[in-house]
Parts: sequence; structure tokens; C-alpha cells
Amino acid sequence: MEKILILGGSGLVGRALINELKDKYEVYATYYSTLTSLPVEKQFKLEVNQLDKLKEILNSTQPDIVISCLRGDFERQLKFHKELALNLVQTRSRVYYLSTTNVFDGDFSKPHLETDPPIAESDYGKYKIECENVLKEILGKRTMIIRIPAIWGKNSQRWNMIIESIKEQKMIEVYSNLVCNNLLDIQLARQLVFIIENGLKGVFHLGSVDMLTQSQFFEQILSKLGGSFNLRYNPFQDHGQTYYFALETNRNDIPDFLHITNNEIISYLLG
Repeated sequence: MEKILILGGSGLVGRALINELKDKYEVYATYYSTLTSLPVEKQFKLEVNQLDKLKEILNSTQPDIVISCLRGDFERQLKFHKELALNLVQTRSRVYYLSTTNVFDGDFSKPHLETDPPIAESDYGKYKIECENVLKEILGKRTMIIRIPAIWGKNSQRWNMIIESIKEQKMIEVYSNLVCNNLLDIQLARQLVFIIENGLKGVFHLGSVDMLTQSQFFEQILSKLGGSFNLRYNPFQDHGQTYYFALETNRNDIPDFLHITNNEIISYLLG
């Protein structure tokens, strides 16, 4: 049985990955403040500045696969991932690095494919590009880049914000001209398991197969929830033209049964 180490196992994505992987692999995870659902001996408290502890965890677990869904200070994370790669360079371990649509936030003119060169304006997007490059430079084809859009789940901050805003009759700010796709935490976990089990390599753009403006997505959620709610419509970048903050794929190796639509995402959240 292969061993998997999930870095950031107590976050939204990390929890979904643990649930999906724990019956198929020997799973270990790190956490920052909240324990994961794994047995105590299979989880480790770890902060991104604890590079020596990272090395200890890698030596003790000797993972075949490392999945990184960490959050935290960008500069520290960059050093952390470089140290991770250097510690794995003499092994056969594979790294699955969760990146983001933000690597393209320097160009909102279109949805972006895996073959498009990343271009970022935000510090977050620039950091993610650097991290992608560091891992690929050191580990080569043993690095898989998993770029994802906004992640939703029944316990996600995004979903809780909507419920709380309705309850307290707060205004919800949305962009009327920003086209996006979305993804569920559980669907991302299923897709990543398929990628791992089938030895797929390279860069992956995961997300709903259709796109909506941010305002349309919220409208559909709120109309189905019922009750009174308030949306404040804002133009993205103060212009009326259409902007895209979305991922498209030119890969055909993720099967249709693992694809998801925005309507299916909303139905799950409401179910």
C-alpha cells in the first residue's frame, strides 16, 4: 500500500482528501492548529517555518506521494516547498501541488488552458507561479500541478458566509461581469484520486465544465435558498466589459463521470 503525506490536512481540501484516500492508501497528514480525522500517530503539527521538522516527518513517513494544500505566508511557503523538493530529490516520491486560477490574474481576457503561460499581477498569483517552477525545476516530471478555482463545500467559509449573510440580512457583494468556474471539495478529492491512481502527469486545470458570472452563481444559490437576501452588483475593475477568471482544459484524460457543473455544485450545497 502506497503512503501519502498530505501537507495541510486540516483545511477544507485536506479534510476532503483524507476522507477520499484513507481507505485506499496509508495516509499521513500535517495540521497547523486543528487535528485531522486520522489517528494521532498519523498526523503531525507543522508550521511552514519548521523546515527541520518537515525533514523529520519525511524521514519517518517516507511517503510515496506528497500532496501540498498548505496555506500561509508566501515567502515562507516558497522556502518550505523548495526544502520539500530538495528532501525528495533522491527519492522516487511524487508531489501533487495545489495551485490556483490566480496564476493567470494578469490576464482576464479569456479562460486559460494548461498550455497557456502563467501571468500574474497579484502577490498570491506570483508566489504560486514561483512555487510551481521551483518544484518542477527540482523534481521534474515527478511534480504534478493541480490548478483549481474557488472551492466550495458544506463546511467552507464561502458557504458559511452566504448562510450567515442571509441570517443577518447582510449585503453580499458580487461582480456582475466576472465569469468564473467553481469546484466542490469532495469532487476535487475524487478527481485527484483518479489522477494519482492512473499515473497521470503534468498540469491539470480542474473546475466546473461550465462558467457563470459570479453574480449568476450567487443568484442561483440564493433563489433556491428562498427568503430575503441582498446582492450588491459591482463591475469588476470598474468596467462593464466581460472579464474571465476561469480555467479551461485541453486534456481528455479525466472521464466524464468526474466532471461537474455549477448546477450540480449548487444542488449539492443545498442538499
